[in-house]
Parts: sequence; structure tokens; C-alpha cells
Amino acid sequence: HRLLREFPARVRAGAKEGERWAVTLDRTAFFPEGGGQSADTGSLGGSRVLNVQEASGVILHYTDSPLKEGETVRGILDWEQRFRRMQNHSGEHLLSGLVHARYGYRNVGFHLGDGDVTVDFDGELTRAQLEELETAVNRAISENVAVTCWYPQKEELAALDYRSKLELKENVRLVKFEGYDLCACCAPHVSRTGEIGSLHILDHMRHRGGVRLRMLCGLDALEDARARYLATVEISGLLSVPQLETPKAVKRVLGELEELKQALADSRRQVLRMKADAMPETEGNLCFFEKEMDMLSLRELVNAGMAKCGGVCAAFAGKDGDWKYIIGSRNTDLRSMAKEINTAIGGPRRGGGGGGPG
Repeated sequence: HRLLREFPARVRAGAKEGERWAVTLDRTAFFPEGGGQSADTGSLGGSRVLNVQEASGVILHYTDSPLKEGETVRGILDWEQRFRRMQNHSGEHLLSGLVHARYGYRNVGFHLGDGDVTVDFDGELTRAQLEELETAVNRAISENVAVTCWYPQKEELAALDYRSKLELKENVRLVKFEGYDLCACCAPHVSRTGEIGSLHILDHMRHRGGVRLRMLCGLDALEDARARYLATVEISGLLSVPQLETPKAVKRVLGELEELKQALADSRRQVLRMKADAMPETEGNLCFFEKEMDMLSLRELVNAGMAKCGGVCAAFAGKDGDWKYIIGSRNTDLRSMAKEINTAIGGPRRGGGGGGPG
């Protein structure tokens, strides 16, 4: 039963595999990993169930300690985790069913992790279409229609029009969302759509000729919305604007920041020109160290210095262990010495120079 949280079971066998034990039972409610959904976790007696896998039709429960063959144990699912996954997986069925019905696109990829659900469709969807789909799914959730699962007989299966795993001809488990979707699926689902709570499409991107969505349902969607709300509240407070005006305020602040950056760059260039004018003319070398300076400014400084010295002009910006630098000379061929210079300074990650202007 899809709402079974605890169950008794008899241990059939157990064998150590590395640091874990692989345990088989005569019955289980643990879902093994499959179909894009992670395995259930929980406990068997005094052992922790770390993972569940299916191999050759046998369900293996990987535990952190051994269980005695023949003993009866109580299996307990991590129900909060299971229920959240049921909400997300059931919500995905509604969304995929509506996408298929309206646009004919197939669900070609699905991953359900804790707090993260991605769905891939083989056709593109616009933001407006996704908003319409999101609204339609939430209406279906509010209708609280029944969700039923069964294994149809071969003749019945052949007469049904359903999504996914059409290549399978036997042991096909169908999941029906009354009036919205019929799909082959092995995973646990809610009993009625109202248990899904809600569905929210978080973002989307083009993916292999189609679209990839990130979505969340139910309690996961609630927690995500709460986190986004708190982030908006904090930004709203920092910018002293109403919450719904934060995007406009952020654009304004970024524009002001860009203007300040440009003004700072202009000021630094003025300082560079002043330094260049104050440089002494010498037959020797010139060397400059600055805390912060971009590569263009460093180059301008070196070009000005090369005009006033007979040797080498070098300009460094940064700090020990993280220098960026340019070295130039009009009279010395630095290319032949580049490797030696870079090794001595700690390059060649962000260095440069040459026999001509730097």
C-alpha cells in the first residue's frame, strides 16, 4: 500500500558487502532506486537501511549492521522523505501528462533528488506556456482526483493509451491520475492529487533541442518559496524598497556601481599619467608596485616607463603569491628571458612582456 510506513518482515538472507550488509526480506515496502528516483531509507530492526537496489528481480536492502536469517524485524520507512518524493513524483506525472496532451512532447529525462527535481521534454516551451501549465497542474491538484495503480492483463494493456515504457509487454504497472494522465511507472505515488499540495516551476533552459525544467511540489515547494521570500525580505531591507520593487532597485544599484567603477578607472588613469610625468629619466631600470590595477593600466604604466628608461620597466599589481605584472623594454630582448623571469617571479600564470612596448 502506498501509505504503508511500517511493516513486519522475515529476513531471508544477509551477506556482507564491503562495509555494508545486503539483506533480503520476504516482503518489503522500501522502494529501490529506479526511474530517476532515489531509494528509500529507514530501518530494519536495529539496523539502518542506507540504500535499496533491485538486482535480477531481488530487492537488496543495504544496512549498516547484520541481521539474522529467519528473524522477524520491523521495517520503518523515513516517511517524511518518502512523502516528499511521492509529492514531487506525482506532481511530475500531472505536468508531463498535460505537456503530452497539449503539445505532444514526451518526458525524456527525469531526476528526483531531495529538494531538486528536473524534467526534460523533447520540445521547447515558452515561459508563457509554462505558466499556463503550472496553473493547470495546480487546478488539477485542487480537484483532489483519485490516483490509482494496477497491473493490467495483457489484453487490457494492449487496448490502453498510456505514456512511457511502451516497449514493455508484461508486468507493466500503470498509474492513473483520473482525467489527466495514464502512465507506466514503478514508483510510489499519492492516493489523491490534493496530497501533492502544489507544484512550482522554478526555472527552465533549452536542452538538447527541447527544454529542461526545475520544479518542486508540496513541502519541498513550500520550503523553497519560504527561502526565496526571506531572501527578498532581506534584499528589500538592504535597499529600503518594497519587496516587489527589489528587481528595479537592484538594477539601479548595479547601474550606479558601474558608473562608480568607470569613475574609479578614470581616476586611476589620471594618477597613472601623473606618475608617468613624474618618472625620472634614467639609463637604468624602473619598477612599480601597486595594490590594485587592471592589466590595461599596468600596460599604460609600463609603456610610459619604457620611454624614460634605458633598461627594463616593470609594473606589478596585487600581493605576494598573487601578482599580475607586465615587463617591457625598448633595448632588451625579454622574449629570450621570459621563461627565466616568469619562473623567478612565480609565473607564467598572469605575466607578460616583450622586447617592444609591453
